[in-house]
Amino acid sequence: MVRSSFCAVLLMTAGVASAADCTALLKHEFKTLQGQPLNLCGMAGKPILVVNTASKCGYTRQFETLEAMYKQYKAQGLMVVGFPSNDFKQELASNKEIGDFCKLTYFIEFPMAEASSVKGESANPFFKALALATGEAPKWNFQKYLIAPDGKTVYAFSTPTEPDAPELMSKLKPMLKPTK
Repeated sequence: MVRSSFCAVLLMTAGVASAADCTALLKHEFKTLQGQPLNLCGMAGKPILVVNTASKCGYTRQFETLEAMYKQYKAQGLMVVGFPSNDFKQELASNKEIGDFCKLTYFIEFPMAEASSVKGESANPFFKALALATGEAPKWNFQKYLIAPDGKTVYAFSTPTEPDAPELMSKLKPMLKPTK
């Protein structure tokens, strides 16, 4: 009886600690393209590569590298999250079309949020926070933001920077958990 109470207290404390670890930057909830909840606080403590995407952009080929990185480094903690946007007039019309395109064309398994705005006054609050943290709002599709596991440190990488470019990887690799 005492042991199970002690375990319950430990579990409750662990839950409170992880909720407390969620920084203001990560306190955002979205839905995925499939309508499932996407809570960024659930990614606290991990490196998160955030990308604004568009299905009809010349940089759409970066999906291949993003998915490959997600598969390669997921076990080491990396999260990749896509945010489709039609701010640059290159996105499909519906979340279903975007989801089908990502799944059927690039076999995307990393989370993709529902389409939203990522720039200007109409940008979703998360992208406003990313722009504020880095001083860089997306100028085009496939802008990348790397959020450190501390949930506060954020690096911005412009569209032409490939997801696996040395300048991005030099920031990401020290954030990854060692392989076993």
